Amino acid sequence: MTKALVQLEFTMADEPNLDASTQAVEATPAAVPAETKKRRPPAKRKEAAAPVVTPAVSPSKSRRHSESEKAEKLAQIERRLSEGSTLKAAAADAGISDQTFYQWKRAVPTADAKPAATASQDDGLADLLALEAENIRLRGLLAEKLRTENSELRKKLGLA
Repeated sequence: MTKALVQLEFTMADEPNLDASTQAVEATPAAVPAETKKRRPPAKRKEAAAPVVTPAVSPSKSRRHSESEKAEKLAQIERRLSEGSTLKAAAADAGISDQTFYQWKRAVPTADAKPAATASQDDGLADLLALEAENIRLRGLLAEKLRTENSELRKKLGLA
């Protein structure tokens, strides 16, 4: 027998006038072992491993799609858009997100975009040259007008 049970029996024999409820209360704590918290084993420490080196991927090199695949998917999405489909649905059918579509479209210039861009640049340059010529002409007119006003004021004041 355990020491707690021996003590309980000894205590019960010494006190003959105890009622049954007192005996049950005294017997319960000794009979039920105290609950102990289960402890987790300590966390294992990670050993200092060699740093993982990932190969650098250049931004122009695709990880998943080749340039020809990108061009095909862009053309497919453009066709779906011209048919009246939404961009989100067309991109999902092509297997890419709409953000990827925008990134690819920005990175890959189309054939018709270059001549239009150079034509607009030529128009912009021609406009700039015309504006500069107009600016020079207007400055000359303003200078002539100011000279005449200045000479008239000098004559009125008697300085000239």
